[in-house]
Amino acid sequence: MGLRRYTIQATIYPGDEGGYVAECMNLPVVTQGKDLDETVRNLREAVELHLTGEDLEQLGLVSNPPLLITFELEPICA
Repeated sequence: MGLRRYTIQATIYPGDEGGYVAECMNLPVVTQGKDLDETVRNLREAVELHLTGEDLEQLGLVSNPPLLITFELEPICA
């Protein structure tokens, strides 16, 4: 097996109809929430559920990898 990733990367961006969408870059996980806190909680839960029972080494991940989240937010104009 090649190099294993030490983090799971995800991006959170504003949803088309309000709220936020979280999408993992290297796992097939997408979730949403009405605010950033809820979106992050939902993302953690979705990733945990996705990885339950999986062989992390086979997925190219180290044991217990943290989430690295990038936020894409609309600029605030005065």
